[in-house]
Amino acid sequence: MGVTDLNMIRTFLAVYEARSVTAAAATLHVTQPTVSYTVGRLRRHFDDDLFRRRGHEFLPSPLADRIYPSLKQALTQIDATLEGPPTFDAASHEAEMCLAVSSLGELTFLPPIAAVALAEAPRLRLRAVSMIATEAEEALVRGAVDLAISVTVYGPQRVWRTPFRDVEYVAVTSAAHALPETGPDMFAGRRLVQVSSQGGHTFPNQAIVEHGLQPQVALVVEGYASVPLLLEGSDLVAFLPRHVVEALAPRHTLALHRLPWPVQSPPVSVYTRPESLVTPAQRWFRDLVLRVVG
Repeated sequence: MGVTDLNMIRTFLAVYEARSVTAAAATLHVTQPTVSYTVGRLRRHFDDDLFRRRGHEFLPSPLADRIYPSLKQALTQIDATLEGPPTFDAASHEAEMCLAVSSLGELTFLPPIAAVALAEAPRLRLRAVSMIATEAEEALVRGAVDLAISVTVYGPQRVWRTPFRDVEYVAVTSAAHALPETGPDMFAGRRLVQVSSQGGHTFPNQAIVEHGLQPQVALVVEGYASVPLLLEGSDLVAFLPRHVVEALAPRHTLALHRLPWPVQSPPVSVYTRPESLVTPAQRWFRDLVLRVVG
């Protein structure tokens, strides 16, 4: 496959990122048979299936996963050379930006980000999606997500990481059912609400197990959105990041308590594709997020 086959590379990248021949054809403004024919040529060239159908998705083979970053970077550099220095005008930008963020991030980071982003780019369509950490990293790599905010540490070879907020966990209760002074027995006789760690905040659940508090768990929920209301209406205790509780404090009557154990957690970070693959729009969005919540 020579330099004249750049359209084959574009087709490979489109199918890889969309996981769909139909969506790739729409992106490339060609017919589905054209994409299928090109995928067949690619398969013969690499002597590999490259993509295997599973349900409605075309999932990449291990070889496709290996060659994607190199082909993506090469085509990005070629396009940049041909198009000249990139420019970005937020005021006229009409495309969609996709932000992967946990339920906690939606409560704390999304409101100020959305307010500033939509003010600076009034034609922007901002979409927030909730993903587990492994899904978010993969979505970043293939371009399905423009930016992610997470405490999970993604692979440094695949994405660009910018830490911006240290995490301090605290015990939270309703103001009417405050805990005693911080100490090893401060949770005696109290019931806990436990939240799934899919959003990346694994420390609270680790602490519950390590300090023998599992028998005191009275309620398990999938996300954080309901936790403030659950605490206000009961004597339950939850472990949350301090910056989250402080953001919720104006709307809820809560009490914060320092934990009796040391806390070890990665900082909250912004993730994008590697710098060489970031588009001008993605760079603007990353800078905006760090300016607003960093």
